[in-house]
Amino acid sequence: MSCTRASRFLDAHGIEAKEVVPASRQLGRKHAAEIAKQASRVIVAKGGKVQEFAGGAAGKDAVDAMLGPTGNLRAPTLRRGKLVLVGFDQDTFARELG
Repeated sequence: MSCTRASRFLDAHGIEAKEVVPASRQLGRKHAAEIAKQASRVIVAKGGKVQEFAGGAAGKDAVDAMLGPTGNLRAPTLRRGKLVLVGFDQDTFARELG
């Protein structure tokens, strides 16, 4: 559901994904921590709530927020430079991706 809205948003703004990882390739806590470590900012949209975390040595709270109930990285997850967006929030996407 949110991945479809994210895809529509990206299409409407002419933003093309360089890499798409299928859901069958499960990315867990280790992957989420590595993604957050490489970022300068991590923004997580989850259930209508948006949280922002400093990247780098990402804390447990940031990694926990990035994971869904199954313990896998939530979808959609986008990286743009040093910014990581996890989950879909229309206002956040518009502000951060233009």
